[in-house]
Amino acid sequence: MAALTLHHHHHHRHHSCLQASGHLSRRLYHRIFSSFPRNPVKDLNFRLSLADFSSFSLSTRGTVFAVRALSTVAVEESSEKKMVKGIRVYEHGGPEVLKWEDVEVGEPKEGEIRVKNKAIGLNFIDVYFRKGVYKPASMPFTPGMEAVGEVVAVGSGLTGRMIGDLVAYAGNPMGAYAEEQILPADKVVPVPSSIDPIVAASIMLKGMTAQFLLRRCFKVEPGHTILVHAAAGGVGSLLCQWANALGATVIGTVSTNEKAAQAKEDGCHHVIMYKNEDFVSRVNDITSGKGVNVVYDSVGKDTFKGSLACLKSRGYMVSFGQSSGSPDPVPLSDLAPKSLFLTRPSMMHYNETRDELLECAGEVFANVTSGILKARVNHKYPLSRVADAHADLENRITSGSVVLLP
Repeated sequence: MAALTLHHHHHHRHHSCLQASGHLSRRLYHRIFSSFPRNPVKDLNFRLSLADFSSFSLSTRGTVFAVRALSTVAVEESSEKKMVKGIRVYEHGGPEVLKWEDVEVGEPKEGEIRVKNKAIGLNFIDVYFRKGVYKPASMPFTPGMEAVGEVVAVGSGLTGRMIGDLVAYAGNPMGAYAEEQILPADKVVPVPSSIDPIVAASIMLKGMTAQFLLRRCFKVEPGHTILVHAAAGGVGSLLCQWANALGATVIGTVSTNEKAAQAKEDGCHHVIMYKNEDFVSRVNDITSGKGVNVVYDSVGKDTFKGSLACLKSRGYMVSFGQSSGSPDPVPLSDLAPKSLFLTRPSMMHYNETRDELLECAGEVFANVTSGILKARVNHKYPLSRVADAHADLENRITSGSVVLLP
């Protein structure tokens, strides 16, 4: 049962008030809203209150409705299971364990939505889960932690979403490698109409990773000098662009001439080809022996010790990935000579609340719209060929972002 209080204000006429209470089904919902004049209700714009998910307002041209649910709205739930195509992993291993098959998608429950994916982001974390470096909650599982799609079904309760909305998500729950997926409504954010869905899918997880690394984990400011490993990668490319815009001097390491050219274009002031030169001595030269304020290291085993050596006193070692393997254990005595800080952060811990998620995604989208961040969608693969995409990512053939198309 639900009670509904609905206020209808018209700008040109006297205020009138309609109060309705009782069981609210889809039919009643339709009857209430279709009883108002048709034209003004053509474009409904939902605005969700962060503090109170049980209230939302609808604004239309010349007409405003304020709706407040006093208890959960009951919507009929169907037990039907729908089959879509997706990827399943039955055992950890190489790219060949990614199986393209029919997967079951249920109906969204309370507070959930079903999304038909338009574009899916590929991230190195997907490789870690496939290989078993990180453990999924259960086997078999569907990988993928970043997607943009259209809402095709809405569960009961006030989710703040409507069928037809374009939404993006990054992080948990895992399961983006599918044509459709169920998501908690509070984990998605609306995609601004100014941003293409493929661009949004390529920048959501990587952009929010760059945001928390540069703005919260360590706060980069004008005058800082930073070192970015894998400067031409999906996150590396965005770190260089954003840090440059923040006024930092950016040093980046890359493996090829093509990647060096891209890093330069992305705002890297000094590019180090670490296969041909020792990055520690080059950083020492560039900084006149002072070292850098912070190192952003997603490479791990191959770079970790050198990264510590590049830091100035009280510098920050930010280890956020291990594409070359997990770093060796670090004795505390390695940090003592320069009073160093060491952190191993995860985006999920920096976007734990709805407010944090909206603020983080909002900053990313604003920087894309203003041109501070340029998404490099350098590679697109059909979702059915995701095994090829994984192989290319691991063999360092890709640069920038990789997007999978269902």
